[in-house]
Amino acid sequence: MRTWLLAIFWLAILLPRDASAAPDLAPKNEQADAIRVFKSTRRMELLRAGKVLRAYRIALGDTPVGPKRQQGDERTPEGDYRITYRNPQSRFHLSLRVSYPNRADREQARKRGVDPGGDIMIHGSTPPGYTRDWTDGCIAVTNAQIEEIWRLVPVGTPIRINP
Repeated sequence: MRTWLLAIFWLAILLPRDASAAPDLAPKNEQADAIRVFKSTRRMELLRAGKVLRAYRIALGDTPVGPKRQQGDERTPEGDYRITYRNPQSRFHLSLRVSYPNRADREQARKRGVDPGGDIMIHGSTPPGYTRDWTDGCIAVTNAQIEEIWRLVPVGTPIRINP
């Protein structure tokens, strides 16, 4: 059974996506103006004027405790970032790029002589009901959820990722 579920999981990730099927942005008065992530409880909230619009169960990087420090550590960053890009052709259904690494992330990595990493996204492809962390540091939801998030989150939206 587990092998079968893993096969479906990876097929969902690797199959190409039709970019024309990406949903349109919701009207401005319906869009989120902030995102909060709580790594310890695996929860992400979309906010508008300080009120929660939607909340989601999320999956994180394979090493979820602690902030991302370098490329390949499989940790999800912690701190204040922004959504910088919307990818309708993501191999993970749809994805929203998080502005990691920021200046502080780059500086701590430089001092340690390592690459801070990058390409941190909020994306789909988590099978419904799947509860284990599985990404390389991204924030993952189901495909249906990322479609809803895609409609509500424009480029420039601030995101705070809490431990």
